Amino acid sequence: MSITLKDVEHVANLARLELSAQEKTQLTEQMNAILKYADKLTELNTDDVEPTTHVLPVRNVMREDIVKPSVSVETAMRNAPEEEDGQFKVPAVLE
Repeated sequence: MSITLKDVEHVANLARLELSAQEKTQLTEQMNAILKYADKLTELNTDDVEPTTHVLPVRNVMREDIVKPSVSVETAMRNAPEEEDGQFKVPAVLE
């Protein structure tokens, strides 16, 4: 697989980047060099290597889900500069 100038232009367009002709050429060469280097992995014998998603044995540490009392609406609203119908009232941020 190789990256073409058209591929670089397409990605630049998606990323809303304006690239000069020199930058496009340079990026095409750099990306192809990266792919060529990564292609060396195909030379390795990985038959006995177990697939992994992380180099370290990572696992989620979960706590027991226990229902606990929460702050009442009245207590929370005491800190609100403005309140309406039990909810914080904030200025609209619409364009």
